[in-house]
Order: sequence, then C-alpha cells, then structure tokens
Amino acid sequence: MNNFLFVAAENDALANCKAGGMGDVVRDVPRQIAERGDKVHVVVPSYGRLHQKGIFKAYLNFNLRGLPYTAELYEVQPKREFENIVHYVLHHPEIEAGGIAHIYHDDPEEPFYTDAVKYFIFCTATAEAIKQGAFGKLDVIHLHDWHSSLLLFLRAYHKSYKNLKDIQIVYSIHNLAIQGIRPFDNNYSSLKNWFPDVPIDYMALMDYRYQDCINLMALGIRFADAVHTVSPSYKEDVMMPSSPPEFIGGEGLEKDLQQADREGRLFGILNGCNYKNINQEAKGEIYRNTVKALFGWLQQEDKKYKADFLAHTGEKIMSYVGKENRPKFIASSVARLTEQKFYFFKKTPEAFVEILKKLEKVDGIFMLLGTGAPEYEELFRKLSYENKNFIFTNGQSEQLIDSMYLESDLYFMPSLFEPCGISQMLSMRNGNPCLVHNTGGLKDTVQHMKTGFCFDGKTYDGKIQNMLEVFDLALDVFQNDKPTWKKIQAAAKRQRFTWKKSVDDYYKLLYRLG
Repeated sequence: MNNFLFVAAENDALANCKAGGMGDVVRDVPRQIAERGDKVHVVVPSYGRLHQKGIFKAYLNFNLRGLPYTAELYEVQPKREFENIVHYVLHHPEIEAGGIAHIYHDDPEEPFYTDAVKYFIFCTATAEAIKQGAFGKLDVIHLHDWHSSLLLFLRAYHKSYKNLKDIQIVYSIHNLAIQGIRPFDNNYSSLKNWFPDVPIDYMALMDYRYQDCINLMALGIRFADAVHTVSPSYKEDVMMPSSPPEFIGGEGLEKDLQQADREGRLFGILNGCNYKNINQEAKGEIYRNTVKALFGWLQQEDKKYKADFLAHTGEKIMSYVGKENRPKFIASSVARLTEQKFYFFKKTPEAFVEILKKLEKVDGIFMLLGTGAPEYEELFRKLSYENKNFIFTNGQSEQLIDSMYLESDLYFMPSLFEPCGISQMLSMRNGNPCLVHNTGGLKDTVQHMKTGFCFDGKTYDGKIQNMLEVFDLALDVFQNDKPTWKKIQAAAKRQRFTWKKSVDDYYKLLYRLG
C-alpha cells in the first residue's frame, strides 16, 4: 500500500473549505487513490474555525522568526467518509480566515502580505508533522499551488527537514497567475524575517522580474520532482510568454516551465469530473431556486448594501415564474467575477449587450450567478438595471447552480485563459452545449459543432467579433436545425472526463508508481 499526503489551502471534502476549483481536485483525487487501495492523508489550514469539532492529534513545535512556535494538528470529519482517506487541519492563532470564502486575504496595498504569513506557518507545521510521523511513512507528497510550495524550500535548505529529501514531491498548478511573491528581506512578511537561520540561495529562489523577492509559484516549479498543469493544452500555453489581452501564457514563469519540460518533469493531465452521487435539483425549479436564494441573502446582514439590487433581481425573476411566461432560451454562466472569467465583457460591455439583444429576438434570457471583484459586480449590476432579459444573481447558492447547469440551453464560458475549467464539464454532464473561448482546458474538452461551440481570433477585436458570430451560430442551430442541436446535446452528455483516467496518468507520470 502506497501512502500519500495532500497539502493544500482548500479541500471541498470538508464543509466551508473551498474558494475555487482546487478544492474540488483536493476532494476528488484522494477518493480515486483510495479506491485503488492506497492510503491518503489530506491536510489544510484550520483558518481559526475548521478545527473546532476535530479530534486533537498532536502538538507541533518548531522555530520561526527566531521564536518557538506551537501548532496543533486535528483530525476532522469530512462531508462524506471514505475508507483509506483521513482529513486533517492545522491550527495556529496566526492562521486566520480571510475575506475570500473565509480562506484567503485580499491585501490590495501589498499582495500576499497576510496569506504568506499564514502559509509560512502552515507549511512549517506540516513539515514538523511529517517529521514526527503523524501521517506514517510517506511515499508521495502532493502540493497544490503556491500556498504549499514552501515545503520544497524547507526540503532544500532547512537543516531540521532534510528527511523530506527521501519523499517524492509533486506540485500541481491550478492558477499560475497567482504567484505568492514576497520580499526576501526588510518586511515583516518576508522570507528572511520568518526563516532568519536558514541560508537563502537568492539566485535559485528569486523572481526574474522582482529580483529582491521570492516567487513561491516559481519555487514549486523549480524544486518539485514532477510539475503538473491541469490540462494538456494549458501546459503548451504556459511555456509561451503572455501577450495580454490576446494571449495569457506563462505569466513571467515560461522559462521555468520550459526548463521543467526539458528535464522531463512537466506534465499536462486533464482534471476529471465527478459522474457519481450527483446532487440533482428537480427540473423546473430554476426560477423558484433563484427567488429562494434572493430571500435568503436579503436576510443576511452582510448583504444589506446589496438589498436594493437583490430586490430588483427578484422582481425580474417573478415575471418568469408562471409556466406561460417561460423564456424560450436560457444562456447562463456561473463563475467568480474576475478578469480571468469575464475580461471580454468588462473591456467590451457593448459586446455583452449585443448578446442580450440577440437573445431578446428569440425570447431568451441570460442568467449569471457569481460574486467577485467589486468593479465586475458593479458592471453586471449596472447592466442588469439596463437590460430586462439579463438576470444577475449576485451571490452563491449550490441549489441554484445545480438548477442552472440542469436547465440552461447554452452554457457560456468566455474565459480569457483557463487552466482546466470544471463548469463546462458539469454543464456537458447534463447534456447542455457550451460556448467557450478556445483556450487551455476548454480547448481539450469542447469541440466546435460536435460537443459545443468555440470562438477564437488572432487579435482581441477578432476574438470579440468571432464570439458574436459563434453566438449567432448557436442560436441559429437551436432554432432552425433541431436535429443538429440534439446531436450536439447528446454528444456533450456522452463525454466522460473521468478522474480514474486522470489518476491513472498521475500514477504513471507524476507519482512514478506505474
């Protein structure tokens, strides 16, 4: 039996421990490994809250900032029990919950200031727990994004954690754009302040653009035994330099990624999707679930500033509740409102208005659900006030998300870049065609006019033009060529991006356990 440890900032196997797609992966991959008869331990920070009903396992003593630190390791109850998987959280008072999903901090003045401190403590405590044998004798440690990469720094340079050199360490990149860049020195949240006794190899650790800083994403790429991007096409994208807004590639780390590829350490393996135990809403509940979510949010104190807008959305949705008023076509999107997901609409809102006009002609609506960057929320609230067939639910609701995946006619995903994407897989699972930007993991999962619709272009304007043309094409097929539409629906529903296939590749390429 092989023994694994997963180290991450998120784990959706636990309640309230997810902000993005990484949480899904850290939930699903251990289940697949456990099914093969191997053992998996998963550890995430407690964020001051997840340990409260846990079982205390160990005190972990180590030094940081030249001072003694003590963290606590707890075993915790997952949402669903699986044999061979044990979930843990690490508690320390300085590992606090942030404002983003009660996980990450947003430090606009000095990015990563607070989060770096949290994850410096978390990674050192994890290294100490490994050293104490809290997870048994490990064969593989699987790290996720920059939050966990400091374990590789400790393995390479810290005299107390040389034991990590005996363990295969794999590093997965979920979001290359978020890199955890911090100063080497002269700052409370700097490497030297937290590790004053560890020699720093500046050349090996520095960010090429900010040479007085460590880049924790680069650390993972440079020091891991195997590096993994979450789709094959994204692997190709990130080895090329970015040239925004036409192309988002390596984000300054393309040389490191090319080097990892030359050394045979870089692998592109597509994320899987869950096709079992799916929580399904009943069909026909989409408008009721919208109203239910809106009433729930209106009662929350922190939504008071949005109350007028939530009421405005509620008034809109009521006109569709009666069966005779149902729109003839629903286009939808579910995503965090960020540059990655909706840059095209933010830069060219008139293109989105054009889409709404096209929908109006066929008695269609566009439903968008999400929260995120204030300027994106503001844009979509404004567009909602101005366009009667745009329904923007500015919040998070699992029931409504399930309904949207189930009942939309066309799922729209115009991501500027996409490491893998899960939304298109979930939508296709329900037999709903997607319209996507032909990039990264979207390129690997949606085939134009076979399982969905794709747009692209050599220039930014070319992409916008093609997006509108392909939207026209999708509406035309839906209205005037029902046999082709049904064929695309059926082909989308047949697609299977299974975790079993992905994890088979993990064993062969990343874990080298063939």
